[in-house]
Amino acid sequence: MTTGGQAQIGNVDLVKQLNSAVVYRLIDQQGPISRIQIAEFSQLAPASVTKITRQLLERGLIKEVDQQASTGGRRAISIICETRPFHAIAVRLGRHGATIALYDLQGKSLCDAHYPLTESTQDTLEASLFDAISDFIAINQRRIRELIAISVVLPGLVDPSAGIVHYMPHISVDNWPLVQLLQQRFKVTCFVGHDIRSLALAEHYFGATHDYPDSILVRVHRSTGAGILVNGQIFLGSNGNVGEIGHIQIDPLGERCHCGNFGCLETVVSNGAIEQRVAHLLSQGFSSKLTREECTITAICKAANRGDTLAQDVLEHAGKYLGKALAIAINLFNPQKVVIAGEITDAEKILLPAIQRCINTQVLKEFRQHLPIEVSTLNHLSPIGAFALVKRAMLNGVLLQHLLEPA
Repeated sequence: MTTGGQAQIGNVDLVKQLNSAVVYRLIDQQGPISRIQIAEFSQLAPASVTKITRQLLERGLIKEVDQQASTGGRRAISIICETRPFHAIAVRLGRHGATIALYDLQGKSLCDAHYPLTESTQDTLEASLFDAISDFIAINQRRIRELIAISVVLPGLVDPSAGIVHYMPHISVDNWPLVQLLQQRFKVTCFVGHDIRSLALAEHYFGATHDYPDSILVRVHRSTGAGILVNGQIFLGSNGNVGEIGHIQIDPLGERCHCGNFGCLETVVSNGAIEQRVAHLLSQGFSSKLTREECTITAICKAANRGDTLAQDVLEHAGKYLGKALAIAINLFNPQKVVIAGEITDAEKILLPAIQRCINTQVLKEFRQHLPIEVSTLNHLSPIGAFALVKRAMLNGVLLQHLLEPA
C-alpha cells in the first residue's frame, strides 16, 4: 500500500513538473504570449494555465508586459520570461584549466575568467576547481542576484543523469560524483556533461542549428568528437556517451591511436595531428612560408588562407578524412544540418569544400540533398555548453520545479 501511495505522489509531482515546463517553454520560445494562447497551444485547461502562470509570476520567473488587441472581450495580457534576476555559473573544465562564466537565463554572458589548473589527481583537481568557483563567486558577488545553478562540462566519459565522471583523458578519476560534491559545497542545483555534446545543445539553443532539431556537430581540437541531436535532445545512448567520431577507423594501416586502434580519424584530424603533418612535410623539404618553429593550427590556417600550398594541401587532406567519417554519421542519422567547430574552421573556405566533396560521393542522395554544412557560430572553448545544460533544465522542468518549490 505504501509503495502505491509513493508512486502516486511521484506521478503527481511529475505531472506538475511537465505541465509547468510546457507553460514556461511556450513563454520562453513564443513570448509575448497570452494565457489564452498558452492554453490553446499546450492543450492544458485554462484554469491550469492560470494557476501555473500565477506561480511563475509570484516567483518572478515571468512578467506581464502589455495587453493584446481586443477581440470583443477583455484584452488578453501578454507574458514574457524574466531572465535578468536569475544567474547560473557555467564551467568548461579542460586539460590545463577551467573557464568560468556567469550567465543570465537569456544566455547572456555577464563576465568570465580563466583559472589554470595543473593538478594531476582527482582530489587535488576537485579542491582547486571548487576553490576557483568560490573565488569567481566572491569576485562577482555584486553581479549575482540569485544563483540558481552551477554546471560543469568536460572531456571524457560522463553519466549526466547520475552526475558522475567515469573517465577523463588527462587525469585518473574513479567514478567522480561531481554533481553531488558540488551541491554539497555550493548548496545549489548542479549539472555535469560532456563538453562537445553540450556544445551541440548550445548550438541548438543559441546558434546555427536553432531551427534544426536533428543535427550533428563535430569539434576538432586536441581530439575529435561529435554531438548528435535528435528532436532537439542530445542523443546519449544507454550510458550517456555517444559521438566518438574521432575513433572511427579511416585508415587500417594508419598510425596507432591512444585508444589502442590504428588509423582512427583522430590520428589524422586533430590539431596535433595536423600540426605534426605540417612539421613532417617541412622536414622533408617541402616549400612553405611556415616554419617548424611556428606551425600551430592557427598559423596553418592563416597560411592556407594566404595561398600557402603546403598548408592548403594539409587542410584539404584533413577535410577529406573528416568528410569520410561524417559521411558514415550522416548515412546513420540523416541530420538536417552539420556544424563544424574548432580552430580549423578559420580556414573554412578550404576545409568545407573538401568535406562536401566526400559527402557528395559517399552519402545517400536523399540524405545529402539540402544538407547544410556550416561552421559553428559559438566559441567552442567557452562555457556556453555548460550553460546549455541549465537552459535545458529550465525548459524540461527539472530546474524550474526546484525554483517553484517553497523555500
